[in-house]
Amino acid sequence: MRRLNSLILLVAGMIAGAAGSYWYAHRSETVATPAVAEQSQPAAPDRTILYYRNPMGYPDTSPVPKKDSMGMDYIAVYADEQDDPNTVKVSLDKIQRTGVRTVKVETRAISRTVRGIGTIQHDESLLWIVTVRSDGYIEELFVNKTGQHVNKGEPLFRFYSPQIQLAQADLLVSLRAEGAYSKAEVSRNLAGAMQKLRNLDVPDSRIDEVRQTMTNPRTIDWASPATGDVVEKKVIQGQRVVAGDELFRIADHSSVWLVAEVAEADIGEIRLGMPVTVTLRSFPAEPQHGVVAFIYPEMLNPETRTVTVRIELPNPDGELKTGMYADVVFEAGEGEAPAIAVPDSAIIDSGARQVVLVAKGEGRFEPRAVELGRRGEAYTEITSGLEVGEEVVTSATFLIDAESNLKAALQSFGQGAKP
Repeated sequence: MRRLNSLILLVAGMIAGAAGSYWYAHRSETVATPAVAEQSQPAAPDRTILYYRNPMGYPDTSPVPKKDSMGMDYIAVYADEQDDPNTVKVSLDKIQRTGVRTVKVETRAISRTVRGIGTIQHDESLLWIVTVRSDGYIEELFVNKTGQHVNKGEPLFRFYSPQIQLAQADLLVSLRAEGAYSKAEVSRNLAGAMQKLRNLDVPDSRIDEVRQTMTNPRTIDWASPATGDVVEKKVIQGQRVVAGDELFRIADHSSVWLVAEVAEADIGEIRLGMPVTVTLRSFPAEPQHGVVAFIYPEMLNPETRTVTVRIELPNPDGELKTGMYADVVFEAGEGEAPAIAVPDSAIIDSGARQVVLVAKGEGRFEPRAVELGRRGEAYTEITSGLEVGEEVVTSATFLIDAESNLKAALQSFGQGAKP
């Protein structure tokens, strides 16, 4: 009985081995690999074949049907399957995994914030220098403190000048000689004497006083030519002065200048009339608003590489003091016409050229060279290379760009490998 069981087991093993060998020998007739399945697809008669590619993906093509070293048929590549050589195709799965995002190209105002630092200075158009046009003496000083406020016409000092005394005497002589000369001569002499006093900066009020009183006053109270603050005082009581000496400097502080320094790289964004926000460090909660009044043509600081810009600020209360520091914010691009722009993240800048990736749909992307214009806050103007309505990639740009470069390299290699 034991021998019978052994014999049965031996026969069953032989039958199983024979069945396995038969299946292995004929498995290629029942199961097709993807490459074989692709080869087995009959060519459509109405489709144009461009070339045949290696079934294993090697950069090897043939213009006619061909087999590789393993006997596998080359795969036909049809015209309607050929990708645009200027585009790169990325699988939808990879697009989702890498978080590729796109935005539509549109026009928008390009604006950005340019910052600078400035100081408050005198408005040079509101500065006055007090001087005299003849030698003399300061007999009494009415304004004797630096910083003192004066009003226009207010006396600054009492001045004695022999030259003015002589000119007043000539005027009196002309007035008293009316009977001795003809009317024309008297008029001419009188006009000459009055002009001499005016040349010495004697006011018309003193000339009228001499004509009405027929006297020759010894001194004259010199009046302030403007309303403002005395910022410089260079005279003391009893001092002898010479014609042309600067005695006082008076500044009208109802308006002041903010002279700001702007980096050389940003000066191209600054325009006359551009709105500016000024925050004085003395009054951080009270920002002032003004406009760019002047850009200095030759004030580039070689050490800081900055250009000087002037902003005019009203100062009716006199709170703004010369020398105060201020932070300046220029609203570059305000009021400019909208332009085609894309997010900064969409631009691949290699230094030599700038590229954006245009989404063509169905996972296809076209690297396209563009020319850049003004740079704004998170957006950059595109002067050429894009049209409104196209879509550009804003994230995972370097991944797609790497795919594009790889494709270009493989195409170049494949073209060189063609027989």
